[in-house]
Amino acid sequence: MPKDHQKNKATEQTDEFRQLFQLYKNRVLNTALGLVQNRQDAEDVTQEVFVSLYQHLTTFRGDAQLLTWIYRITVNKSLDFLKAKQAKKRSGFIVSLFGGKTEAEKPVDIPDFVHPGVLLEKQEAATALFKAIQQLPESQKVAFTLAKIEGLSYQEIANILQISLSSVESLLFRAKQQLQKILHDFYTNEFLK
Repeated sequence: MPKDHQKNKATEQTDEFRQLFQLYKNRVLNTALGLVQNRQDAEDVTQEVFVSLYQHLTTFRGDAQLLTWIYRITVNKSLDFLKAKQAKKRSGFIVSLFGGKTEAEKPVDIPDFVHPGVLLEKQEAATALFKAIQQLPESQKVAFTLAKIEGLSYQEIANILQISLSSVESLLFRAKQQLQKILHDFYTNEFLK
């Protein structure tokens, strides 16, 4: 292949990627933010998502819609990030055995971000909600975030998570039940203070 043709193809791919980035960067960041609940971490995840997209853009087969594929990568990168963070916390426990603070003595992670979809006067309630979402099992957390924070349809969520529509409905039902219990306890305790 002539060098000029290769150069043009590389330029086309870069331009295509730049458009992709501009079109989807906010969706990726917001999804990551809803899952990792820390702005800096969400920015790091977003960067990882776009690096992965750039590396694999030529291998996208079109089996799913492009947006579905991007959401799937975002969810996977976010979950990988959270798992790595948990592993780091567990290894920190060993350090605490030799004189550091134990995990129980450290404050619970409280979301340190403002989600773009939350109005200023609702920040306290949003913080309580995001803290409750952190307590959900992984699959419920992802389904709830995609449905209620990103506003995706059940079918879109099923496509992203590669599960049935009834499984999405079940995950969301259980997530809502669990959140109602957690938030009821939170607001009861807050009211009694």
